[in-house]
Amino acid sequence: MATEVNPNLDMLTWAIARAGYELRDFASAFPKVVDWLEKRKKPTLKQLEEFSHKVHLPFGYLFLENPPVESLSFPFFRAGKSQNSSVSLNLYDTIQLMQRRQDWLVDYLIDNEFKELDFVSSFESNSNFHEIVSDMRRVLNLSDDWAASQKNWTVALGHLSRVVEDAGVIIVFNSVVENSNKRSIAVDECRGFVLVNKYAPFMFINAADGKAAQMFTIAHELAHIWIGKSAGFENDKLLPANDPVELLCDQVAAEFLVPKNIFLDLWAKNQNISSLAQHFKISPIVLARRALDLHKINKTEFFSFYNNYIAEVKLKKDNSSSGGDFYATQNKRLNVRFAAHVNQAVKEKQLLYRDAYKLTGLKGDTYETYINKNL
Repeated sequence: MATEVNPNLDMLTWAIARAGYELRDFASAFPKVVDWLEKRKKPTLKQLEEFSHKVHLPFGYLFLENPPVESLSFPFFRAGKSQNSSVSLNLYDTIQLMQRRQDWLVDYLIDNEFKELDFVSSFESNSNFHEIVSDMRRVLNLSDDWAASQKNWTVALGHLSRVVEDAGVIIVFNSVVENSNKRSIAVDECRGFVLVNKYAPFMFINAADGKAAQMFTIAHELAHIWIGKSAGFENDKLLPANDPVELLCDQVAAEFLVPKNIFLDLWAKNQNISSLAQHFKISPIVLARRALDLHKINKTEFFSFYNNYIAEVKLKKDNSSSGGDFYATQNKRLNVRFAAHVNQAVKEKQLLYRDAYKLTGLKGDTYETYINKNL
């Protein structure tokens, strides 16, 4: 006989709402829950486990008296607004995953006597943005016009990612929760976030965004690392939030990717936004925003260009990036440097395989195959 259990019914309704469902819609797909809530039946252990998986909630939470307090440890900014403490469940779970990985890695690096990264928190939130940009280029060994020599946006993004990772930053490119392709993270909610730490700063970049647009997100999040402020942002229409730190990080990102002097020299010869964007290997809308900030176009022209560009992108968009080599995808979703530390810890018996599986989201033969293919 199946074992019946007695969850807190209030926790069931909270869990359904937390997962983003209306009760009526959820009940249509999972009708058993109506009998539970109306106390006609009790769930079996197996049924409640199925429910917990569907709402993406740890099983034990369903027996709590009250919902746990789930809050972000850093601000999340929206364009034209101040910080926001509320994000979707998919984004929240991704942030929690990144924090767990970072917590483990920081402890591992400290235990193994790695040194702090001296560029983290090396500037204040009221520092001059030119000085921050100069130091970022020094640490990353990049010239003012480094992107011009790159073949295309994809190559430039790869180069920037490598030099940032070589400096000690863990970059994760993903657009779903871990490896769950059914749990996507929308670009219009999150382009990226960064968890600042002197041993292992973690940066999340939404892989669903265009590669040229990801360049701006990386530069923006690098600025957060340099001033020591963890944060996330969506940057709708390339507009920063009404926050001094966000405004500074946008200034840093703009100057880092499109140096003012080089831009003005090129603009004097060519006012074609898309053409100039190819020179700097950034999204045309990022270039348009730079032109707006430097008073070369007005707001009406900027928003007209932005709306037309977004409409064209939507028409051209396809699903060619879906699928592919699972193990190659893990290099982006997991980060090779992070995986190498996990593997080394396992080899040195500082980490159990069971815990390595949890940290990487890869289990058994899948974990071993990934390690053998990529490390």
